[in-house]
Amino acid sequence: MSATDLSTPWDRVRVHWSAPTWLRTVHVATGLPIALAAVGVIGGLAVVSVVLSWTLVAPLVALPLLFWAVTIFTRLQRRRFAAYLGVDIAPVPRPSAGRDPIRSMFRDMRSRAVWRQIAYHVVAPMISVAGFVAVIVAWSACVVAAVLALRLWLVGSGWTGSLLALLAFAVFVAVPWVVQGVTSLDVVAAEALLGPSLNEQLAERVESLQESRAEVVEAADAERRRIERDLHDGTQQRLLGLAMNLGMARATLTDLPDAAREVIAQAHEDSKLVLKELRDVVRGLHPAVLSEEGLDAALSGLAARASFPVRLHVDVTERASPTVEAVAFFVVSEALTNISKHAGASSAEIVVRRAGDRLRLTVADDGRGGAEPGARGGTGLRGLLQRVGSIDGTLRIDSPRGGPTRIEAELPCA
Repeated sequence: MSATDLSTPWDRVRVHWSAPTWLRTVHVATGLPIALAAVGVIGGLAVVSVVLSWTLVAPLVALPLLFWAVTIFTRLQRRRFAAYLGVDIAPVPRPSAGRDPIRSMFRDMRSRAVWRQIAYHVVAPMISVAGFVAVIVAWSACVVAAVLALRLWLVGSGWTGSLLALLAFAVFVAVPWVVQGVTSLDVVAAEALLGPSLNEQLAERVESLQESRAEVVEAADAERRRIERDLHDGTQQRLLGLAMNLGMARATLTDLPDAAREVIAQAHEDSKLVLKELRDVVRGLHPAVLSEEGLDAALSGLAARASFPVRLHVDVTERASPTVEAVAFFVVSEALTNISKHAGASSAEIVVRRAGDRLRLTVADDGRGGAEPGARGGTGLRGLLQRVGSIDGTLRIDSPRGGPTRIEAELPCA
C-alpha cells in the first residue's frame, strides 16, 4: 500500500503495526548508524560549502556532493522503512534537469522537498538515539530481570525470584509497545519530511485528474467521430437509397389510385426530411470536413448554410488538436443556431485566430441581445460553457438587452 493512499500520518502509522517486534527492533537498530552517517556527511559537506563559499570548490564540488548525499541517504532511509516496517514512502516528483550538474544543483536548492529531506536527516539522529536507548534499555531490563529471577530460584529465594519473574514478564509484554512507539514516531517524521507534502500530493492529484479528464474528452470526441462515420456511411446511405426509390416510384407509378400515389408522395417527402435532419445531426456531431480539411473549411460550410449573412475570417496557420477543433466548431455552430432561433439578427461575424498556443474565437451579431447562460431555456449557452471548460478554455458572453451580442472563446491548443 502506498503512503499516499492514506489520509493522515497516523493512519499510515497503522500500516507497520503488523510487522513483528523483532523487525521493528532491527529497524531501530539500523536507523542509528544510518542517521549518524547521514548527519555527519551532510553536515560536513554543508560546513565545507559555507567555509569555501568564496571559492569555486563550493559550487563545483561541495554543493553537488551535498545534494547527491541527501538523495542517497533519503533513498536508503526509504528502503529501510519499506524493508522492516512495510511503509512505502512515496518519492517526491522532481523536474528533470538532464545531465547538467549545475542546473540540477540550482533545482535542488530551490526545492522545498530537498530541504525537508535535509531537515529529516538533522532530526533523525535525535529520534534514533532516543529510540535506540529506549529499545536497548527495555530489552536489557527484560533479560536482566529474567536472569536474576532464574538465579534467585536456583539459590532458593522463591519469593524474590517470583517477583523478578513477574517483572521480567511485564517488561517483556511492554517491549513491543516501546518499540512500536519509537517506530511510530519515526514513521510520522519520515512521512512528513521524506514524503510529498500535502500541497505536492494535491498538485499530483490535480495533474492526474487533468490527464484523466483529457483522456475522457478525447475518448468522447473519438466516439462522436465514430458515430458520425457510421451514420454517414451506413444509415444516411440507406436513407438516401430509400428516398431515391420512393422518388422513382412517385415518378413512374402514375397509374396507381390517387390514395396510393399520395401515400408514396408523402413517404418520399418524409424520407427527404429525415435525410436532411440526419445530415444536420451528423454535421453537429463531427463533420467529416473538419477532420479532413480543418476549421476554415468546416466553418465556411456553417456560414454558407446560415439563414442570414455571415462574415467569416479564419487566421489559423497551424492546426490544433482534433479535440480543440471539435470544441471550436461546436462553439461556432451552437452560437449560429442561437442567433438563428433567438437573436433576430440581420448579420453575424465570425473571427478565428491562433496566437501561440491559444485559439481565440469571436462570434458577434446585431440581434436583440439578452443572452444569459443562467436564464431559463439557456441550455445551449450552458452547454457552450461546459464544452469549453472541459479543455480548460474560457468563454465570455457580452449580450446587453437590445444587443448586440458578442461571444468570445479562448481555447488552449497545447
